[in-house]
Amino acid sequence: MANHPSAEKRNRQRITRTARNRTLKSSVRTLVKRLRTEIGAKNKETALKALATAISEIDKACSKGVVHPKAASRTIGRLSAAVHKLDKAGAAAPVAAKAPAKKKAAPKAAAKAKPAKTES
Repeated sequence: MANHPSAEKRNRQRITRTARNRTLKSSVRTLVKRLRTEIGAKNKETALKALATAISEIDKACSKGVVHPKAASRTIGRLSAAVHKLDKAGAAAPVAAKAPAKKKAAPKAAAKAKPAKTES
């Protein structure tokens, strides 16, 4: 329990800051959940709109210090990749068969060998 006036003020600040952060985090989670629902339903157009909204809200939370910048970047990257993968999957659906991938050539043994040291 805070006994000094400065500690009481810090406690009041903590309560308001926590409430503000909680609402921002909750709205970010809700928007991300809606976007993932659209991705699961494979709705490309609505997913793109939801992605723009989610990115805006995540950036806002990041700028206010509610979400760590790297966590925000990682979330945005994964969501964007999922939406764009959905876009590519829709375009690639008519193609029946893919060509088999070529095998990579094994590296040459000479390239692995280290040159002998010369003593001078």
